[in-house]
Amino acid sequence: MTTELPDVCEPRLNLRAPDVTDAVATAALLVDPIRASILRMLADGPVCVCEMAAALGARENNISNHLAKLRDAGLVHATRHETNARFLYYQRDEAVVAAARAALVDVLR
Repeated sequence: MTTELPDVCEPRLNLRAPDVTDAVATAALLVDPIRASILRMLADGPVCVCEMAAALGARENNISNHLAKLRDAGLVHATRHETNARFLYYQRDEAVVAAARAALVDVLR
């Protein structure tokens, strides 16, 4: 879609800057390939930290550090395995993920 430009530049002094705070925060988290991969993996359901580490070829403590950032943003939450508390499973908070997606879509529309 091409829009014709005016012959004379007249500044629009009433032009408002959009609020992109949420989109920028989401993009900052997703810029890391491991965090983006984790969020994508969790789209299919809960996954154990050890499984993520194996799939991504990373150490469990590295995965845990990335998960902490995603948890702080509210995108994921953890639950312990019912019979073996040693295993921590993560899943996405779909409501928060939907809000993050909407913020990104609003910027990219």
